[in-house]
Amino acid sequence: MALDQSALLELLESLKAADADDVIRQALQAMLQALIEAEATAVIGAAPHERTEQRTTRRNGYRDRLLTSAAGDLELKIPKLRSGSFFPSLLERRRRIDQALFAVVMEAYLQGVSTRSLDDLVKALGADSGISKSEVSRICADLDNEVAAFRDRPLSHTTFPYVFLDATYCKARVNHRVVSQAVVIATGVSADGHREILGFSVGDSEDGAFWTEFLRSLKARGLGGVQLVISDAHAGLVAALRAV
Repeated sequence: MALDQSALLELLESLKAADADDVIRQALQAMLQALIEAEATAVIGAAPHERTEQRTTRRNGYRDRLLTSAAGDLELKIPKLRSGSFFPSLLERRRRIDQALFAVVMEAYLQGVSTRSLDDLVKALGADSGISKSEVSRICADLDNEVAAFRDRPLSHTTFPYVFLDATYCKARVNHRVVSQAVVIATGVSADGHREILGFSVGDSEDGAFWTEFLRSLKARGLGGVQLVISDAHAGLVAALRAV
């Protein structure tokens, strides 16, 4: 049975409450280390102390790697090779926290949690080493990349006869000040009824120029086949629809 991330974290917390956290950490560490060794064996063509015709190089010690997870800090060892290089595919270079904790930090950041509080949160999850400001910055940069990839993806995979346009206002920090920002959102409905968020943009206000730029960006990404737009009668939006 597959569990989603929230269910896994809930299970983890229940096990921690039963004083099983160290058992979980050791089991996870052993499992990851075994996977690393298996991948290294496949790359080298031989297990430790094994002679095979497929061997391409030899092990040359280990380098330590600390991986911070929701189960605690895991002390892993990555095999070094006499020739060539090896890095396990289950880990990511330059990142020392796993995906589950990565997602927790992302969510907390989106909720406005400070860097200091994030450090306390990570430690409360069992990661004694905590999290640095530079690590939070790297996580936020990855988050920005994921959002940008979604925002700029092509829309030419199908037509959307119906498009809903709407806007709301949110508080945001701009140049060290908290100000109100307009968030405009386009939702498309395909001929078979599939609903999809087409795009969004953030600006100072939802004036005609802002709506026009947003609609042009949707067309540039391949939006076509629109027959009906559903929106309010905002003057700037109506003018932008006529222009675009």
